[in-house]
Amino acid sequence: MGSIFGVIALLFVGLVVAGAIIKNNRSTSSPQLALPSYSPYRPYDRPTDTPTESQTDTPTPTSTPSPTSTGTVNPPRQVVLNTTLERNTLYRAGGLPTVSCPVGSPSIYSHSQLKSLIMKTSRCLNKGWSRILGEQGIDWRPPGYAIVASKGRGACGDFPQVGSIVPYYCPRNATIYASTGAMAKGSGNSLGYGQIVGWHGAIISMMAHEYGHHVQQLTGLSNTWWQRTQRSSSSSGRLALSRKFELQATCFGGMFMRSVAGTYPVTPARRNTLYYFYSRVGDWPGYPRDHGSPANNNRWFRQGYEKNKAFQCNTWLAPSSSTS
Repeated sequence: MGSIFGVIALLFVGLVVAGAIIKNNRSTSSPQLALPSYSPYRPYDRPTDTPTESQTDTPTPTSTPSPTSTGTVNPPRQVVLNTTLERNTLYRAGGLPTVSCPVGSPSIYSHSQLKSLIMKTSRCLNKGWSRILGEQGIDWRPPGYAIVASKGRGACGDFPQVGSIVPYYCPRNATIYASTGAMAKGSGNSLGYGQIVGWHGAIISMMAHEYGHHVQQLTGLSNTWWQRTQRSSSSSGRLALSRKFELQATCFGGMFMRSVAGTYPVTPARRNTLYYFYSRVGDWPGYPRDHGSPANNNRWFRQGYEKNKAFQCNTWLAPSSSTS
């Protein structure tokens, strides 16, 4: 069993990549950043551990039969879901509704304030995604959260991983893991998100990316992606699938930031800050090309923000040039 997980980790180590290495002379270059990631563990593995610190805000909804005028009860509507990558039922969902999500002016350098912000915006994410998934007959349940100041250990291992600052989504227990200190201030030689953009919206958009992985899990996209990855006979093929998977989550993150723009707020200037931020994150030269280039990360975040339609985030039908 240990050897199996070892092989899996080697195959998908690129899914949780390290942050940018900060050189002493920063004036001559603009370092890029690693994107937050999906755990390399299989989506259908059972959890063997519990989060160090987690919170689930909303109970799983249940279907309630509706009474008719004759006093009989109609059974819940049965929905056959399309879980393919290219024609998933999710793409019929339309856009995220406008959600009121005022957050004030928290500091990303305060653990308590940033954690509170993450949990507050998680409820806004729940409101938007639960509505459009439920309308398509997709069972919705909220993810868990494990948010710590420095580091911890959960069902998918250490978070952040050694030498990394990125949050990640663990499908084994549907939990998003993150270190506020690492994201804001960096860790060791890894540059923190807050060292590129001090505004809290950049970090929240990254958390919305992680929530996007939860959406992929609920809609069957994760399992289908993983099965196709296992069938791929080449490293380049597996990396291409990974990029499409990650860029789709980035597009979902853009949809969310658009849905709360009026009250968060995301002003035109802040929107441009997000566009700048996503032009600085992506695959580093010399590392596995598993998340997409900075240009394509910017492209797909903008696609989600400007279009706000689930089908517009269908990276699986996009040309390879836009998912490189």
